[in-house]
Amino acid sequence: MQATPPESEQGRALAQVQLCAGVMPVWVRHLATSRAQSEQAVTQMLQAFADINPHINRAELQAQQITEALSQADGGITKLTEACQRELAPVLADPALSPQAAQAIERAFGLVQSAVAALEQIAKPFSHETQMVAEQVERMYIAFQFQDRISQMMALLESDIDRMHTAFEDSAKPVPALDQWLEQLASQYAMKEQRQNHESGNGSGTDSDETTFF
Repeated sequence: MQATPPESEQGRALAQVQLCAGVMPVWVRHLATSRAQSEQAVTQMLQAFADINPHINRAELQAQQITEALSQADGGITKLTEACQRELAPVLADPALSPQAAQAIERAFGLVQSAVAALEQIAKPFSHETQMVAEQVERMYIAFQFQDRISQMMALLESDIDRMHTAFEDSAKPVPALDQWLEQLASQYAMKEQRQNHESGNGSGTDSDETTFF
């Protein structure tokens, strides 16, 4: 089998240009599709959380109203047993009251005490859990907003790859200077980790202290 002759330097450079020019549009399409699908999914999730928020707000309000009703100093439900006891004391002390009636009143009073105690036990954890759910939903909502950052990074990559493809389309044009290319790319950065990646390659992930979205 005859060996393939080595490529000339000019032929190799042309082949590299053709390869880049052919592959880069595919990269751009993949990036664009990934970004679009990611944005769509996050938008739907954010909408779901937005739809949940009114229900959580109503639950928080109801929990607050229950807590206030239980804790009112005058006329609150926690004072119900005391009020019942005051009102029933003269009746139970009446000698004319039959034993059967007295027992019926005592049983009814016991049911009121049990109901009030049960309400007190139910309301406290309900209020706490409602608050916890609201806080977690808020945390998730903020976390999803970081999708804006990812989308911007991917959009910038799409644009820069497309710019590279345009520069390579005409092999007769001079190759852009690396310093100028990188300077133009850096001028479009909006986030700290982009500048870190550009300058030292040490940027990994998102800076948790930087929560500004553009």
